[in-house]
Amino acid sequence: MAPASLFASGGQPRPLVLLIVGAPGEDQFQSVFAKSEKNWRDAALKGNAEVVTIGLDPIPNPESDEDRKKVEAFMPRLQATNAAPAWIVLIGHGTDDGKAAKFNLRGPDFSSAELAAWLKPAQRPLIIVNTASSSGGFIKALSGPGRVVITATRSGNEINFTHFGAFMAEAIGSLEADLDKDKQTSLLEAFLMASRKTLDFYKEEGRLATEHSLIDDNGDGLGTPADWFQGVRAVKKPEKGASVDGRRAHQIHLISNAEDLKLSPAEVARRDELELAISTLRDKKANMPKDAYYSELESLLVEMARLYEASEHRQP
Repeated sequence: MAPASLFASGGQPRPLVLLIVGAPGEDQFQSVFAKSEKNWRDAALKGNAEVVTIGLDPIPNPESDEDRKKVEAFMPRLQATNAAPAWIVLIGHGTDDGKAAKFNLRGPDFSSAELAAWLKPAQRPLIIVNTASSSGGFIKALSGPGRVVITATRSGNEINFTHFGAFMAEAIGSLEADLDKDKQTSLLEAFLMASRKTLDFYKEEGRLATEHSLIDDNGDGLGTPADWFQGVRAVKKPEKGASVDGRRAHQIHLISNAEDLKLSPAEVARRDELELAISTLRDKKANMPKDAYYSELESLLVEMARLYEASEHRQP
């Protein structure tokens, strides 16, 4: 039997959150990155996740490869088979020389290709949030089934310090970002709130935005910008019939509400299937007979209601 610490409330597997804090470069960024790490840590602990931070402990030599070794040594934990997601959050600066996008550690960096290779054996859902400059290149390298990838920039050419990271760290644990008012903030909602606040920052400063965040959760490696969404639904569609991003990310919560905590892992999986089926059905509405559409929708909604009804009197 697995140790109790591996499970959250309701017997759900416990998520794992790895926070990697990079080299600050200039002193002014050290406190910014530390505050973001604290916000992520507080939210993860509130959500009963296991949290590990690499990059904040003192090291005698800033050129040491100690941080990179710690990241590599932690990878088997992320590769382990588990139904609960593993979160990898990169807080810091990045670079892209046209050949590879990199995240800047204290000492030797690691590239998007290296992280992709380390994570290739992973047998669990993965959420990668790269809040660094030049982070756009991480999407293509890391995108895949069962993964959500968020970057602060749309390409490696956006090289300036990113404000998205601080806003994302605030949004992930705040109900201010709860757009659909279900008493929990999804990964998608946090992304949208952080993106909006980033845009507002540049408008208020009277500056041209030098960062444009992307989210990818459909495995196509393209990413979708926040301005494609109205509420939590994408209102623009990619070219050539590609599926839209955001649906899977909206099902992921670092801090779940009381109703979701009552569900068993099997019920969570079925609920997610039903939500995706409802979303797909709505996309087909215009091309379906009215009676057929509402009949199918009713069937899905009834099953969803019964699922929650069965868990109603459980303790979260």
